[in-house]
Amino acid sequence: MAQMELAGMPRRLFACTPSRLAAFEDCPRRYRMIYLDRPRPPRGPAWAHTSFGVSLHNALRRWWEEPFEQRTPVRAAQLVRLLWVADGFRDGEQSVAWRERAAEMAAGYVTGLDPAAEPRGVERSVAARTEGLAFSGRVDRLDDRNGELVIVDYKTGRRPSTEADARSSPALALYAMAAGRMLRRPCRRVELHHVPSGRVAVAEHTEESITRHVHRAESGAADAVAATEALRSGGDAERAFPPRTSGLCSWCDFRARCPEGQAAAPDRQPWDALGEVDPGSAAGAGASAGDVAASGGREATDV
Repeated sequence: MAQMELAGMPRRLFACTPSRLAAFEDCPRRYRMIYLDRPRPPRGPAWAHTSFGVSLHNALRRWWEEPFEQRTPVRAAQLVRLLWVADGFRDGEQSVAWRERAAEMAAGYVTGLDPAAEPRGVERSVAARTEGLAFSGRVDRLDDRNGELVIVDYKTGRRPSTEADARSSPALALYAMAAGRMLRRPCRRVELHHVPSGRVAVAEHTEESITRHVHRAESGAADAVAATEALRSGGDAERAFPPRTSGLCSWCDFRARCPEGQAAAPDRQPWDALGEVDPGSAAGAGASAGDVAASGGREATDV
């Protein structure tokens, strides 16, 4: 039986990360399987595109942890090889080919950085409370530029990010809100850094635009709470958490347990999102979970 709230008591906040909020929006059924079902249903195979993105993120984090004199393109490439995650690739040959492509990307990306421009934080945890959320997450990079904080998020997919992507991203807006409150510094600028091409997509938030993102997140959280309460009160799980099908169903970790998802999108091999290695084109690089297959690994660092 669901626990009733007493009159006058403050409303319980919804503890969430960007991944948890996005999971419910993408597919309520998938959200239920990740966060509510116990034991959690077994996941599908590892995805090569997730391994590719994680490897690049880890290498760029470690690069900033190196002594100043070692923050070179050569060292960035070495770190990719050192920290490479080989899960999900077709075979060793394919893994090595993509490892070398990732090393090339990392070296090219850091060429455009000032190694002396020390970030305020790398993989920095931020958290804040709103009227409805207890929000937390990890920022890829948090810069301090002339007294103002800047959120930097790395992207490793085929398509360079756009200003519209940066402006519409709920995660980036919530990161900016949380970082600004925690560190008591202005934080309005958010950037998507496309590692394969070096392109940077920028959005400058206002207090009003961040507030709109917070309100939308609170609305989604309220829907997730209502569905959870319905389930715990004996409601039908399929009605409370219906599937939301799309092409992303091909990449869902719980595809084997979802007939609707199987009907909506074809089966994929774990390496299919990568495409082919094209040494002459950075834009032909592999896809990250967030760019091509959000449902195949978005919550990997949050759950």
